[in-house]
Amino acid sequence: MPETFLAFDFGTKYIGIAVGQAITQTATPLITLKARQGIPQWDQVQKIITEWEPHGLVVGLALQPDGSDSATSLKARQFGDSLRKRFKLPVHFVEERLTSVAASHILKQQHHYSKDTDSDAMAAAIILESFLNRTKEFSLHATPQSTV
Repeated sequence: MPETFLAFDFGTKYIGIAVGQAITQTATPLITLKARQGIPQWDQVQKIITEWEPHGLVVGLALQPDGSDSATSLKARQFGDSLRKRFKLPVHFVEERLTSVAASHILKQQHHYSKDTDSDAMAAAIILESFLNRTKEFSLHATPQSTV
């Protein structure tokens, strides 16, 4: 069975979720969940994790231009830690500057842009594809002892 991952585009009001597989290196937007101060309804997250049975989770980090944490990325890290503790799955963090802008652009080009929340799930897909591409590049150059 191919390795499946779920990605999260963290926000304090909305959290976009996408699913993808390592073998194809593609991701598909799934859903955008409402959040209160960055906290989703955990039962909704549980349903998605139960349905997709991911091997790992990916959380986007909106870092500062110098690579340091922003207030949002610190909250995203806390969210990722909560995911890891609740679901006992590995959590990977990926720098995600400008994914929301790219997601809005893609959706407008595809004429699928019906509401702002669509861009959150699309941003999660962009985050996940970035992770999958980096993971493949690493594994191509890795020695047997290396880890991602």
